[in-house]
Amino acid sequence: MLKLLSGFLISTICSSYVLASNLSQADLKNLFGEDFPLKQDTVAKIVDAPPEIASNIFFALQDENIFLTTDQLVVLKVNNTYLDAITNNAVTVDESKLELPTLNNIIRSDIESAISQYKLLSKDILIRTQAINTLSDDFSQIKPELVKKAYEIETDPHLKKQLATLDAMVSYFTADSTKKRELLKLLGDSSLFGAQNFLANLIKKDDSGNYVEKDKSLHPAIEMAFNEFKSRRFRAEVVSNIFTGLSLGSILLLAALGLAITYGLIGVINMAHGEFLMVGAYTTFVVQTIFRSFFMQYQDYYLIFAIPAAFVSAAVFGLILEYLVLRHLYGRPLETLLATFGVSLLMMQAVRVVFGAQNVEVGNPTWMSGSFLPLQDFFPGLLIPYNRLMILFFALAIVFMTWLVLNKTRMGLFVRAVTQNRSMASCVGVKTRRIDSYAFAFGAGIAGLGGCALSQMGNVGPDLGQSYIIDSFMAVVLGGVGQLAGTIIGSFGLGILSKFSEPFMGAVLTKIGLLVMIILFIQKRPQGMFALKGRSAEN
Repeated sequence: MLKLLSGFLISTICSSYVLASNLSQADLKNLFGEDFPLKQDTVAKIVDAPPEIASNIFFALQDENIFLTTDQLVVLKVNNTYLDAITNNAVTVDESKLELPTLNNIIRSDIESAISQYKLLSKDILIRTQAINTLSDDFSQIKPELVKKAYEIETDPHLKKQLATLDAMVSYFTADSTKKRELLKLLGDSSLFGAQNFLANLIKKDDSGNYVEKDKSLHPAIEMAFNEFKSRRFRAEVVSNIFTGLSLGSILLLAALGLAITYGLIGVINMAHGEFLMVGAYTTFVVQTIFRSFFMQYQDYYLIFAIPAAFVSAAVFGLILEYLVLRHLYGRPLETLLATFGVSLLMMQAVRVVFGAQNVEVGNPTWMSGSFLPLQDFFPGLLIPYNRLMILFFALAIVFMTWLVLNKTRMGLFVRAVTQNRSMASCVGVKTRRIDSYAFAFGAGIAGLGGCALSQMGNVGPDLGQSYIIDSFMAVVLGGVGQLAGTIIGSFGLGILSKFSEPFMGAVLTKIGLLVMIILFIQKRPQGMFALKGRSAEN
């Protein structure tokens, strides 16, 4: 626990605090006796001590860093230094004769319960954040002076505002009506979740049928504060759903992008396309394993090498599939569909044989771990994970590079020519079969990049690609076959619609609803949102 809390909160204790405390060395000695009820009383006395003293003692009790010396002095061990538990002064002790306190489960439970509020003074910002959120749901036992002390020493602006909210909740019932109105305004502008429940409970009736807030003149102010908080929370949920939808859409986009290229070029319905996602994800896992085994000090950079490896491995698999299977089935869509479905099953079974049937874990680099809370005053509770944000930017970068390849390179010119009019392109010397192979490998490589990105959002398993292949087809059909812009809009649109619908309809009904919507749309506009130009579109 000491490592999690990043050490004790060590500070110079003012003499006024020591004088104000009823806690003494004689009290602390009771922790080392055999009288367990007396030990419980001592724990209660520690709770009533000044925050600086109590937090150090509780953390020491939890980490077994509190001792009784041969001189009957209770000391704390901090960074291999022994300090007087009350004055915080350094002392010299004989380590071979130190005595640890004997605690039973009841006393340990009392210590755990008491220590939760002292986490507000931790040096670890994550622990302080968790403590504030936990205490905002149940602040009945919290010491007001501890919250004020935490507020005074807090350096993070966001947590400082949350501590002000927590202080308002703790001190609300002891304030007069004028002060309560000020506190209600503060609570309404807060970003702390507990504030919403606190405001809602104020205008509820207790078991006796009376309002919790008996002053009915304050009820309009309470409702106004509650509605203000609820309105801002609703905005945060909307933005969160949009971001999550864009994150899902970015994965669909990487999967659908290659599908749009191959289907638009050679008209192949490739049911094994999802397995190219799987190949990219497992390639990322292999690269990570290599770095963990041989380049441990550089493992934060494994993803830089995994990205091109994922592209190349999936592209090679795509090239082999096109050469061995697909080029012999062009013009026969039913046989192609069945053949690629069989290849899909073979690839999944091969992965189970090589890597096992269980999912494997691909860890995020430290620079992609964690999340941040943007604009909490406007969007309370909005959480943006770094990995999803990076994947969104990554997908947009791949889209831009794909556009460059298709519009600014010789190969892209040939792909567009074959897509629009294969016969004419062949007549002017374009080797259409070779272009088919290159384009198929390129599309498979993009899907491999999608698998690399997908590995940063969860575990990797043999059936990874099956979860995205149908949605990818829907995105391609909705946007328009062979159209880059349509694929982008279709992918992001489906992602956002899914995330907005799932809370109300559930995942299964959402899938059905989206499928029905796309079928109805295709009935009115068979070519999708963006029609393919050229003679191929006319035939």
